[in-house]
Amino acid sequence: MASDLLHNALHDQAAAFRSAALRAGPNAEVATCPGWTVRHLVQHLGQAYSRAERSMHLEPGSPRPESARPPAEFDDVLAWWDERLAELRHTLSTVDPDRRVRFLTGSGTPGDWARRVAHETAIHRLDAEHALAALGPDHVHDLIFDPELAADGIDEFLTAVLPAVDWTKHDRAGQVLVHSPDAGRAWLVEFRPGEPPEAGPVTGAALEVDATIAGTADAVYRKVWGRPSRAVVTGDTALAGLVSGL
Repeated sequence: MASDLLHNALHDQAAAFRSAALRAGPNAEVATCPGWTVRHLVQHLGQAYSRAERSMHLEPGSPRPESARPPAEFDDVLAWWDERLAELRHTLSTVDPDRRVRFLTGSGTPGDWARRVAHETAIHRLDAEHALAALGPDHVHDLIFDPELAADGIDEFLTAVLPAVDWTKHDRAGQVLVHSPDAGRAWLVEFRPGEPPEAGPVTGAALEVDATIAGTADAVYRKVWGRPSRAVVTGDTALAGLVSGL
């Protein structure tokens, strides 16, 4: 997605997240994040903003920075979250979006961080909506993400987030096709023992793969992030589960 669309997505999803969190209240359980309450959700997202903002001031390959420490009281947490978001947006609007900085896999740009926090916010907005509606862990919320945003989020997860996990102890091998026909996009994820998976777009002829995850971009977006989804998984379900096993 273009940088202006990502900035707009961050603004819109953050506003929706805050509204849902405020209406749900600090002690509402977040079924999609077992063991968390809305208070934990707000604290976590604020810390994600803090770490992203600090990373944009660091050289590629720098150690993961500590995030700001959130307060305990909910009113204070919301104010602190507002401050972290404002600080993040200020940095995103003033730094060179193409400068090389610390990122998940060692090196990236502030533009990569804009994309990262936009999708982190969107997914946790979904969590907050689940909490507000008091839905169970398997219930699919009726919120629908825009296909362009969702497809970009699938791509960001598969190409940036998934490879950043420690894969040294994984011994599975195979290929998973991730397909969202409504967005006209598909990705092939290849797993090799002990190595980070490689993911990239595919087009054209049918592929012989070990598993497939398919559905609307909205459904697949939720699926890869391990949220309740109507995406359909076929083939080797254990291998497909590695895609959303974070």
